[in-house]
Amino acid sequence: MCRVQSTMNILWILFMLFYNWLLFTTGTSVSKRPDVVNIGAILSFNSSIGKVAKVALEAAVEDVNSNPVVLSGTKLKLAMQDSKSSGGFLGIVEALRFMENDTVAIIGPQHSVMAHVVSHIANELQVPLLSFAATDPTLNSLQFPYFVRTTQSDLFQMATVADIVRYYEWQDVIAIYVDDDHGRNGVAALGDKLADNRCKISYKAPLNPKLSREDITKTLVKVALMESRIIVLHIYATWGLEVLDAAWDMGMMGSGYVWIATDWLSTVLDTESSLPSEAMDRMQGVLTLRMHTPDSELKRKFVSGWSNLTAAKSDNGLFGLNSYGLYAYDTVMLLAQALDAFLNQRENISFSNDPSLSEFRGGNLHFDNMSIFDEGNHLLNSILQVNITGVTGQIKFTSNGNLMHPAYEVINVVGKGMRTIGYWSNSSRLSVVPPEKLNTGTPSDHLYGVIWPGQTTQKPRGWVFSSNGRQLRVGVPNLVSFRQFVFRVGNSDIFHGYCIEVFLAAVELLPYALPYKFIPFGDGHSNPIKTDLLYNITTGDFDAVVGDITITTNRTKMVDFTQPYIESGLVVVAPVRKLHSSAWAFLRPFTPMMWTVTGIFFLVVGAVVWVLERRTNDDFQGRPRKQFVTTVWFSFSTLFFTHREKVDSTLGRLVLIIWLFAVLILNSSYTASLTSILTVEQLSSPVKGIESLATSNDPIGYQNGTFIDSYLTEEYHIQKSRLVPLNSAEEYERALKDGPQKGGVSAVVDMRAYMELFLSTRCDFSIVGQEFTKMGWGFAFPRESPLAVDLSTAILKLSENGELQNIHDKWLTRKACSSEGAKQDVDRLPLKSFWGLFLLCGSACLLALLLFIIKMVRQYMRRSGQSSQSQSAPIQSFLAFVKEKEEDDNRMELEDGQSRSKRRPRKMVSNRRVRELDESVNDSDHASVCGGNVNEVHYVV
Repeated sequence: MCRVQSTMNILWILFMLFYNWLLFTTGTSVSKRPDVVNIGAILSFNSSIGKVAKVALEAAVEDVNSNPVVLSGTKLKLAMQDSKSSGGFLGIVEALRFMENDTVAIIGPQHSVMAHVVSHIANELQVPLLSFAATDPTLNSLQFPYFVRTTQSDLFQMATVADIVRYYEWQDVIAIYVDDDHGRNGVAALGDKLADNRCKISYKAPLNPKLSREDITKTLVKVALMESRIIVLHIYATWGLEVLDAAWDMGMMGSGYVWIATDWLSTVLDTESSLPSEAMDRMQGVLTLRMHTPDSELKRKFVSGWSNLTAAKSDNGLFGLNSYGLYAYDTVMLLAQALDAFLNQRENISFSNDPSLSEFRGGNLHFDNMSIFDEGNHLLNSILQVNITGVTGQIKFTSNGNLMHPAYEVINVVGKGMRTIGYWSNSSRLSVVPPEKLNTGTPSDHLYGVIWPGQTTQKPRGWVFSSNGRQLRVGVPNLVSFRQFVFRVGNSDIFHGYCIEVFLAAVELLPYALPYKFIPFGDGHSNPIKTDLLYNITTGDFDAVVGDITITTNRTKMVDFTQPYIESGLVVVAPVRKLHSSAWAFLRPFTPMMWTVTGIFFLVVGAVVWVLERRTNDDFQGRPRKQFVTTVWFSFSTLFFTHREKVDSTLGRLVLIIWLFAVLILNSSYTASLTSILTVEQLSSPVKGIESLATSNDPIGYQNGTFIDSYLTEEYHIQKSRLVPLNSAEEYERALKDGPQKGGVSAVVDMRAYMELFLSTRCDFSIVGQEFTKMGWGFAFPRESPLAVDLSTAILKLSENGELQNIHDKWLTRKACSSEGAKQDVDRLPLKSFWGLFLLCGSACLLALLLFIIKMVRQYMRRSGQSSQSQSAPIQSFLAFVKEKEEDDNRMELEDGQSRSKRRPRKMVSNRRVRELDESVNDSDHASVCGGNVNEVHYVV
């Protein structure tokens, strides 16, 4: 045992010697819970964000080092480098210096452009990069795994801007931005969020990162020529105030404009408390954003001590605290918490040389001195798993690397300061209640009132037309037919007609002046092709089209239409002839099926009454032939309420009263329909509608230049050779009169509005069948033109106040001869109009028969129980029982001595039986002797 123990000790000593030699040769050092951990920070000390962050970072490091609980005795050593205001090459060089000093993490950089470059270095050396100010959304990509954003991403800021645009019902915006990674990627995110709300960026105005006042002015001149007046300013604070100042000088901060600045403006206003009053006056009415941090005791304590911190740690005098300062402070707290968790697990920090940098050894830049943080990925995981509460609220990362619960304040610059008009959060969107206090009962999607540029509280329209003085070029079809809609005065550019007057009335209702000029389209000899007219909008030759333009699916793919100002579907017009009365006109009120079902019900009701009355009512008894004739006579005599047979049973009376009610309704309906048929003029046409027209081989006329030929070909598969283009109402009339036999057409397919004018003076033709499309006419504009929306609103106002109808009555003559087609079947009453009535009668018959059968079964069972004879055929016996008269059953009950015969001792023989006995007595030679016996039989039997 001793020899084995000695061998184990020797092996252990050899292993430790080999391990120490290996660490020495690889240049790796090991320490247990280090006393000091190096961290770096890259800031722009003179910027609004940098000088605040510098003080906040130093204060946070002091708070961590003064609290032994946070890192269990380990101290943070913070080294800060000034990246200058440019944030360019110098900042990158400063970042490389940290890699020579065994730095475990870098806070920053402040600018997104620098973060893109430094992130590549962080990836190579495995050093986590924690930025509290780089808001470019693309930094969260898988390309930069060691980049950790400890502030809100511009993705959420742009979502806030997009929701503001949607809230105020604007359609498009102009984006002014700095043309670098920060500006381009932020505006790209804005475009995506606007698209989600069915809005868009109509014009992008990039600015050189090293711009001058002259560059700003040139850019604003281009912006002023655009139609949109909603301007989103996404720029650095360095030049943001300069852009607003130049806009003021150019008159772009007045009424009608909307300026939405991203959070750079609130950062400047929070930090710089000594801005000149002139600068504040020039940004009145601007909307800006601020990252929202919930109120807490930690935040109040930090904010209350901010003045003392700036006095003690800043050489730039006193300045305010912005939201980036709060996130900078929490970044140090987050890193300290992650380091503590990391050291509790690993208890060492080690660095090693990067072999890929060995080739740069000996150079002046000393790249070979930079080391790889061996445990960098473990520290990164610890950072991403942190869940603490800081001065900005809860600090926790989502799976895509963003902080949880993003929120922004919507701020209106008013007077000498700012006023919060609402909040935005990723869950509740716009609200006047802070997200942390929002509950399900609080109304959402709401903002307080805004004082807009120009000191107005009325929401700006958001766009203007022709700011450069150019008139709206309106294309108008130069029609040769149906000139009541549009007609040109001579060879001038003056147009009149129904469509033109509607357009002029709508323009008068617009809240702004709309200069326009009518431009004719067409040669004046034939109707122009409307699709070609609309195509000129897509090419830029026309800014709008006004006329009898039908809104179709294919056309909406080219242009945008206003609200329809007249409904006008397709109809078929054909020659008609008067339908004279005939000898059989009295049969026309009912359809053949109606006549058949009515006759059947007459017979059915008669049969049901016969079944119910035969055993008790002598009127329905006798020989089979007599019973059949009586039943048929009774059935059809109810049509005139002249039936003589009495109905004694309760079930029979129930069936009869319902049937008489049905007969009353049928008589009234027949009389009314026959009166209409004989007194109203009827028209007949071989064409019944579009269906019969499509299945025939006759030629069809249509208005030349319209969409009707393609519609009939595509939708109804009518051969192109059958379609005949016509140019005027006179050609319509001539072609219809000639007919297919003389080279004309059998019918014309056109819009109802045209056909009503055509038929107003031509009574030989009529609309046949039903309107087989539901379409309308509208004014056309380029895609996504705000004019289409505004004129749609104006058309709705014209419709509501009755002016649209007045214009219609003025230009379009009321129809005089356009009867609704071949009406030989219109006044005929079909079966479906009375099926409920027949159902009621049928149900009553079935119910009465069911109750009668139940009654018969009960009587038969009672009789079978009293009879001692066996029944070999129950069904035949039951049918024989049903055929028996009820008086025979009563006689058997009397013979059996039942108690019921005692209660009814009299009048058991019917009146008809008495009459037969009387007749037999009168014929006997002993009538005088037998008379008393007859009476005795009548009253005693």
